[in-house]
Amino acid sequence: MVTDLENEEQLEEEETVTDTAEAEDTEEKEAEEENEQPEESEEEKLKKELDDTKDKYLRLMAEYDNFRKRSAKERLELSASVKGDTVAEILTVIDNFERALGTETQDEAYKAGIEMIFKQFNDVLAKLGVEVIDPQGETFDPNVANAVNQIEDPELGENVVAQVFQKGYRIGEKVIRYAMVVVANP
Repeated sequence: MVTDLENEEQLEEEETVTDTAEAEDTEEKEAEEENEQPEESEEEKLKKELDDTKDKYLRLMAEYDNFRKRSAKERLELSASVKGDTVAEILTVIDNFERALGTETQDEAYKAGIEMIFKQFNDVLAKLGVEVIDPQGETFDPNVANAVNQIEDPELGENVVAQVFQKGYRIGEKVIRYAMVVVANP
């Protein structure tokens, strides 16, 4: 009996030792897992921070590129606007040269000088990309001309420009000054 009792006590001690060892092993494994999780979390945190930084960088680069394109477009628009405003101011001078060419004069040298200056003005305008709008005999287009009068003329078709009082001008598709015209048979 002593042997059985000793065996039982020994078994209980072994079980206790085994339970304690298992508990210690489990605690060590849990501690190791806890230690590993913060490392993974730290690594994931750094990856996320890197991804956020990359995203911010890409957005900033895209924003800068858009700013650069917008600035270039604004510069071109400003340049075209200034060119158009300047040409618009010069057009009155050109109109006066046309009137001077239309007057009678006995001085041929004077007339030749006016013609030469007028041609130079037109050459400069052509270099700037300015086109003359002279719709004489064409169908009236309100996008390039203002009708200042209407007449009935059986020889002309419907809505045909019968007379141009003042030529119009444009740069590209932008009209600087609309032509002033008389429209026949509206």
